[in-house]
Amino acid sequence: MSQARETAVYTHGHHESVLRSHNWRTAANSAAYLLGSLEPHMRILDIGCGPGTITADLAALVPDGHVTGVDRAPEIVETARATAAERGLANTDFAVADVHALDFPDDTFCVVHAHQVLQHVGDPVQALREMKRVTKPGGFIAVRDSDYAAMTWYPASPGLDAWQDLYQRVARANGGEPDAGRRLKAWALRAGLTDITATSATWTFSTPEERAWWSGLWADRTVASAYADRATEGGHATAGDLRAVSEAWREWGRREDGWFSVLHGEILCRKDG
Repeated sequence: MSQARETAVYTHGHHESVLRSHNWRTAANSAAYLLGSLEPHMRILDIGCGPGTITADLAALVPDGHVTGVDRAPEIVETARATAAERGLANTDFAVADVHALDFPDDTFCVVHAHQVLQHVGDPVQALREMKRVTKPGGFIAVRDSDYAAMTWYPASPGLDAWQDLYQRVARANGGEPDAGRRLKAWALRAGLTDITATSATWTFSTPEERAWWSGLWADRTVASAYADRATEGGHATAGDLRAVSEAWREWGRREDGWFSVLHGEILCRKDG
């Protein structure tokens, strides 16, 4: 298990182009499948909280409860703490943690939530076992992950085909599984979960503003983030390859008929009581 923790590397890093995406995420656009199960008193663990936008939304939805946000990166935990403070939320706390070995007692939380996390970890089944362990009997394990092979767009673009192939190779070389969305139910079964509701949902980017935002963050991420460094240092692409992919993103963003859809797999698992 320790080897898995050491070999999985967070592919994106925390470049501004990455946080541009993470800061856009809300409970409504990224955790809608969970919201109907929340009750005001619940205690929630938000794993891989990033800059804390979803964490803060969850805290506002459980005013009589509490939300703990955790992430492996100390600097992003500080950002999440600041996000909650800016919103005046008193029912949150934050810590550095590894999902493979959570530093919480058994049966602690009513809900354990992870958005876009399992695709980046070395052992997603062990991560789910830990999530199950710290969930109270009758509580919920809620996980949502994208699936890169299922992402689709219009019009056809050899440059975006190259992006999709390159991203998958870099992510797998980092120890992750970029097509996690389709695997969540299987991983949950292997982790010993039995009461599983599996669903899917999409993000779609089509308006001029959406295209400009989505294409711009990927164009920048492709040449300027930790992902770019890992692509070149790992021998997956040259700097010229990355510039070509970046320009393909910008070209797609300028297309009036451009459309992009991101498929997510979701699982909502109830722990046996």
